[in-house]
Amino acid sequence: MKTATDIDEKLMREAIAEATLGEGGTRPNPPVGAVLAKDGAIVARGHHRRAGSDHAEVDCLKKAGAAARGATLYVSLEPCSTAGRVGPCTSAIVEAGVSRVVYAASDANPANSGRAAAVLESAGIDVVGGVLAQEALPALEPFFTLVRTGRPFVTLKMAQSLDGAIADHAGVAKWITGAEARAEVGRLRRRADAVMVGAGTITADDPSLLRPSEPESGLPGMRCAVDARGAIPGTAKIFTDGLASRTIIATNSALATSQIGKWAATGAAVWDLPLAFPPSTGGGSSAAAPRAAIDLRALLEKFGREGYMHVLCEGGAALASALVSEGLVDELHLFVAPAVFGRPSLGVFGSFPHDLPTAPRFNIISVQRFGDDIRLVLRPKSHPLRCSPCLPV
Repeated sequence: MKTATDIDEKLMREAIAEATLGEGGTRPNPPVGAVLAKDGAIVARGHHRRAGSDHAEVDCLKKAGAAARGATLYVSLEPCSTAGRVGPCTSAIVEAGVSRVVYAASDANPANSGRAAAVLESAGIDVVGGVLAQEALPALEPFFTLVRTGRPFVTLKMAQSLDGAIADHAGVAKWITGAEARAEVGRLRRRADAVMVGAGTITADDPSLLRPSEPESGLPGMRCAVDARGAIPGTAKIFTDGLASRTIIATNSALATSQIGKWAATGAAVWDLPLAFPPSTGGGSSAAAPRAAIDLRALLEKFGREGYMHVLCEGGAALASALVSEGLVDELHLFVAPAVFGRPSLGVFGSFPHDLPTAPRFNIISVQRFGDDIRLVLRPKSHPLRCSPCLPV
């Protein structure tokens, strides 16, 4: 492979920006962006919009037309070299007369990984790989996670007071954070394939959980409520807003028998999942017996089989605590409001106890202010942000 130049990095950033336009709408395919340039000037831009539509490279080449001949194609992910719902992008690149291809990350799919360079170079096209692979990772990591683990990338979003409460003494949780922070949560929803909450959040707040505004193309956002016992009433907004077909209920048929038929009748999808027994939430001889809950690993594996790459969990406390305790959170977005609720109040991760030596720990990736609130983005120390697998092979 050839060596990248400064202009290559500049134009690759443009391709990576294009990729973000497809986030939340391409499952089970990755969001990919492409830019075609001649003499450092952009000729065309493209991105993948939804599964079955043109990949980013083809979208860009079609927009460029004859101008693609002799140009350099910048793409945020290694071009595919095998046929799926559409033909291989490597063939389209060769046919368009592109003279040079620069890509960021290598494909995580074993069927494609490392193959593009050989195919393109055999056609006389110069190839440069691994350019700004780390910067391309945020949009691609959900796809990589699905390919490597069989489950989606999980982002956990929680909002709390300064003293770690997610609701006041009366159980009121709307709104802990301000408008700017809530707008950022809307942006997080647009990037995810599905938003997930526990039954308590639905019964307490009756949220919509949908994206603030749907993209013009791509798949619509889905919402999932985890309810082992049939606590969510059929009058909840997720069933009655005319969009019940975008609702998933993760439940157990043995515990929620009376509700399953009612939920399904609304048009919602009902997933019957096995149960797990979380650790006791009490201490000493008076500790409460563990209460059966939905097996979250089984739920995420079901999401994976259905092609979901990115799930955003917005609580509540029991669901968030279980995900953290089981090591199923890939990224945590913790919004902190400058307020003190005092006790008794509901703690953000108070459902499961941890000893000091074995408590889950995180690395702080970034800190950002939204109005009066701050957001901490954190990664578990057990699997921090990294990109060694997405370098060219």
